[in-house]
Amino acid sequence: MYNFDKVIERRHTNSVKFDGEKAQDPRVVPMWVADMDFETLPEIKEALKKRASHGIFGYAEPTENYYQVVINWMKTRHHFEVEKEWIVLTPGIVTAIKLAVKTYTKENDHIMIMKPVYYPFDASIQLNGRQVVECLLDFDGNEYSCNFDVFEKTIVENDVKMFILCNPHNPIGKVWKKDDLQLIGTICKKHGVIVVSDEIHMDFVYNDYQHVPFYNVDESFKDFSVICTAPSKTFNLAALQTSNIIIANEEMRKKFIEMKASCGVNDPNIFGLDACEAAYTYGAKWVDELLDYLQENINYMKKFFETKFPDIKVIQPEGLYLIWVDMRCLGMNKDELEDFMLNKAHLWLDEGYIFGTGGEGFERFNIACPRSTLKKALKQLGEALDSLDL
Repeated sequence: MYNFDKVIERRHTNSVKFDGEKAQDPRVVPMWVADMDFETLPEIKEALKKRASHGIFGYAEPTENYYQVVINWMKTRHHFEVEKEWIVLTPGIVTAIKLAVKTYTKENDHIMIMKPVYYPFDASIQLNGRQVVECLLDFDGNEYSCNFDVFEKTIVENDVKMFILCNPHNPIGKVWKKDDLQLIGTICKKHGVIVVSDEIHMDFVYNDYQHVPFYNVDESFKDFSVICTAPSKTFNLAALQTSNIIIANEEMRKKFIEMKASCGVNDPNIFGLDACEAAYTYGAKWVDELLDYLQENINYMKKFFETKFPDIKVIQPEGLYLIWVDMRCLGMNKDELEDFMLNKAHLWLDEGYIFGTGGEGFERFNIACPRSTLKKALKQLGEALDSLDL
């Protein structure tokens, strides 16, 4: 049994999450960026200690075993058959998305994303001189869905060249079903649209939901798509900057590698390689227990709102450890809500509006923390909400 209740002090450790300006007040509980507060897998720590004790940190490259454990993880966890030649390493998925944008589109091309969505998608497009096209997800008050007639119409009317898919979808926690992915792929194939599928949260899926890698939907999808994977969210390794980008199509892979070289993007560092190898070799049981613990955190949070503040709606997460909460009933604009959360509830959250159209009035909570931290955060929030006399 692993101890996910263990509280580890993260302040004054160069932590983006805990040492940022908004966390200087010791009352503030940081629950924003997708960075877990759990100690990583023991075997990863041992692998890093072993590497550090060697004392020489020269140029490194992935071993044959590195590729094999990545391949095995994808096969055993996701029934995803990956070939070694398909794997291209990058120092992070956002880096890979930017490289894909530069590789497969040209300046002023239109690239489509579904809103609300992970905000670096916008930046990856705009910083490279491309145009963002929004396809808004439908929301019925309980769950999100895609209107595929609108999806196709938006592609056609804007001459879209690329679609960046988020699966599981951050921040709403949606795990796309195979039928939905089939429609996405079929429409994109019909109109010559490249698909970049960000599957970094693939290991976080709950209940009877199942993550379906984009390649598993249809064999032909391999001809026009890229799948982005990494151990960083699953094992809390973000600072080690290691991602495995899967590109089955040889021509697409060659172009991506050439763009990577032209931009001076290197492979991950030696610590990242060792951490990934240890994670995918020894981490299955750790992840299983982690998912059980996170599910209990989700249940606790849902019960808190249902019991005390039923007008506030927790969108049931199918995946992720990021919980999307509808707080529009409070009647606050985005600035008022942000101020309330930080200065009244003393919570540092990711504000819904940063995820774009459809996000205002929502908050994203990172519940990948010891339960004592979650209880403290919700207690503070409850006291702040009580002061509003709802």
